[in-house]
Amino acid sequence: MTTHATPPGAAATDDPAVQAVAAHALDLIADGARVGLGSGRAAATFIARLGARVEQGLRIVAVASSGASARQALELGIPLADLEEEVELDVTVDGADEVAPNLDLVKGWGGALVRERIVASASRRQVILVGREKLVRALGERGPVPVEVIPFALGPVSRRVKALGLLPVVRLDPDGRHSLLTENGNLTLDCSLREPLGDGHTARALERALLAIPGVVDTGLFLGTAERVLVGYPDGRVDELRPLDR
Repeated sequence: MTTHATPPGAAATDDPAVQAVAAHALDLIADGARVGLGSGRAAATFIARLGARVEQGLRIVAVASSGASARQALELGIPLADLEEEVELDVTVDGADEVAPNLDLVKGWGGALVRERIVASASRRQVILVGREKLVRALGERGPVPVEVIPFALGPVSRRVKALGLLPVVRLDPDGRHSLLTENGNLTLDCSLREPLGDGHTARALERALLAIPGVVDTGLFLGTAERVLVGYPDGRVDELRPLDR
């Protein structure tokens, strides 16, 4: 039996590091901008600050990557739009679960990776907000790589994933009794690595191998997508990392 996930997202936090990067990201939003809204704690904190600016007169239109982010935006008076064919977003602001030195990312521990990918791909640039604890020497240090899978293909996909040397586990709902469905009606395999990915070439090879498996919708490997990463610290300081800062 499966149950639908509570739509991914998280309440805004008073963590000073996250508040600092959210405030910094707000400075990147120009009047009239079209903004992609990510999911999770950092994104929710940014959305809360963005809503306050909209109330003060900032004119924007946004596209949300999850039901939770959409509900938060609407509650704050942020106008939402659909991703129509002619829509190109100026910037997407989102979080990440891991950030490598070359700004490759792991995303999707919150469950919205496919829609986050779509929104980011429809944007001119992606800005990532993290605390310093998300910085890793190599992807896979802190946890698994999520892989979204069509339920019908779970068995064959699990077999192929294991053949790649990964240890897949079906993500369960909070009570641990049922498989958790994404907002797209799919399952998530949390794939633990036997060792962290050594470099960007290794990460890209793994991504290609996973996406080649029939039934895999997408992975949590966001490689080369971030235009910049804002790193927050408990004292309120913010470092701005770009791909050339390797």
